Amino acid sequence: MSTQTASSIEIEAFEPHPGWARQGRQPRIAIIGAGMSGIAAVVKLRRAGYTDLTVFEKADRVGGTWRENHYPGLSCDVPSYWYSFTFAKNPDWSHRFAYGPEIQAYMERTARDFGVLDVTHFDTPVTELRYEAPTWRLTTGRGDEHVFDVVISATGVLHHPAFPDIPGLDSFEGEAFHSARWNDDLDLAGKRVGIIGTGSTAAQIVGEIGPEVGRMSVFQRTPQWMAPLPQKAYSKAWKRFLRLFPFVQTLLYHFYYWYMTSRVGGAVLGDEKAHARLAEACRRNLAENVHDPELRARLTPDYKAACKRIVVASDFYPAICADNAELVTDAIERIEPGGVRTKDGRLHELDVLVLATGFDPTRFILPTKVTGENGVDLEKRWDDAPRAHRSMSVPGFPNLWMIEGPTGPVGNLSLITISEYQLGYVIQCLDKMKRDGLEAIAAREEAFDAYNAYLREGLKKTIWVTGGCHSWYIDKTGMPNLYPYAPQQFRKEMQRPDFSEYRLIHEV
Repeated sequence: MSTQTASSIEIEAFEPHPGWARQGRQPRIAIIGAGMSGIAAVVKLRRAGYTDLTVFEKADRVGGTWRENHYPGLSCDVPSYWYSFTFAKNPDWSHRFAYGPEIQAYMERTARDFGVLDVTHFDTPVTELRYEAPTWRLTTGRGDEHVFDVVISATGVLHHPAFPDIPGLDSFEGEAFHSARWNDDLDLAGKRVGIIGTGSTAAQIVGEIGPEVGRMSVFQRTPQWMAPLPQKAYSKAWKRFLRLFPFVQTLLYHFYYWYMTSRVGGAVLGDEKAHARLAEACRRNLAENVHDPELRARLTPDYKAACKRIVVASDFYPAICADNAELVTDAIERIEPGGVRTKDGRLHELDVLVLATGFDPTRFILPTKVTGENGVDLEKRWDDAPRAHRSMSVPGFPNLWMIEGPTGPVGNLSLITISEYQLGYVIQCLDKMKRDGLEAIAAREEAFDAYNAYLREGLKKTIWVTGGCHSWYIDKTGMPNLYPYAPQQFRKEMQRPDFSEYRLIHEV
């Protein structure tokens, strides 16, 4: 494992002299987070000629979500050859859909090979950002302050665990933890294990630990549509072939991009034929693996496939059908010292309770306190729901860019691909500042409003609205939390900024 302590990197003292572009010096850029987006940011910015970079990472190593999550059965539901950096192809993926530890190793190796570790402060969370035109004053959890010309938030989306509001949760006398805080030292052999949730995380855990535990109780609030995972192991000969002919992996990258965006993405965005294929695959998967009619009925959703995120897992159905497993569909009343009490009065006695209840998808750069122009607090601005112009910039917060920010296409694209598209956009904005001697750039309020109206209009045709379910894809105001158009459209929008959408600030 490659790590580097924060104390081993010096940050040069810097006084906020406005106008890096007019002075002809390098912009001082802070990157918050050393997950996939932070790693990509360092590489892409350096290649574009921006070299004064500092990364702040709250944890002791890179990896982001793949560092945070290490539960049994963890794997990616995006094909490995697509879930890769374009600048760091990996011919040695072991499977079509890589497992978590392998992805984490890939992140660490890429960070090491491309010098990301050399500019990263580990164990250093950013607690506050304050705009002091035209620079940002950044405060860390260590109490030190630094000034930067530009801040790029690469904190990701799914890193704030969501805990269920269930009475008595703290009273449980066994082992209880969120899936993102898995206890690796825990021996589950012969234990009575309860799992709250049936989403992607729960499905992977259930399929992996089912044969090991003594008894497994899976508490389901809403059934999920599940598609089979077409897993495949890659041979040594195939890996050697890719090393000899690297262009083949580039072709595979583009093939999986086309396949996933046209087949899965199309099913979400109104392509009836694509949706019919996906729905049939889910129905067939359920029918072929769950033969008990009563159990199959309880596992069948009452909404259309892809209204919620499709769970891609091949081991869940066999595991839940096993003699040592039980699907509990009665609502949970409370947690007691000995287990989970459901509303039918039954106590499900447990030794271990796993909360596979997902993440809060609305936090993004928060809980960092971010104060923009005129003292506006970002969290208060986001009181109704998080919003950003083109998923990256908020009016009143100049020179602050968010990668994988609000309303991005996180549900229908590889997150690595999104990051690289957005970083290309940000680099063009930096180039504009350099050419024109700008001190700051910020989204215009009217452009922000028009963009969000565009998103609201696009939402109408999606399966998220027409599918008959309630999910985090749509917020309490009726706006999409995800980009509601085709991935190809997002790529087109990222190719060239329209600078009429931004305030181009020459002097402050």
